Amino acid sequence: GYFKTAMVNVENLQQNFLTIWQKLPEEIKASYGEGYLRQFLAMFKVQLKSCSSDLSAVTNCMEHALTSVHPRTRYSAGWDAKLLYLPLSYLPSALSDAL
Repeated sequence: GYFKTAMVNVENLQQNFLTIWQKLPEEIKASYGEGYLRQFLAMFKVQLKSCSSDLSAVTNCMEHALTSVHPRTRYSAGWDAKLLYLPLSYLPSALSDAL
């Protein structure tokens, strides 16, 4: 999954989304509507709350990759990555894109 790092700072990301929204042509804004933007930002904040602050899964993968005699070709940090993202990464692109 996702981890709480400086990359997922709520204020910065929200400001970036608002800046991008303001630069969109009026036609696209009208197509989606202001409600979409508000709903997207609200859902985004909810998802960020589920980010893990425990980075040990990531650092353990990094440590293994750097110190192992036989490092893996792919690492997945967290159970959701092992159960969802890793299997998807082995599928052909056309199939994984459709999912």
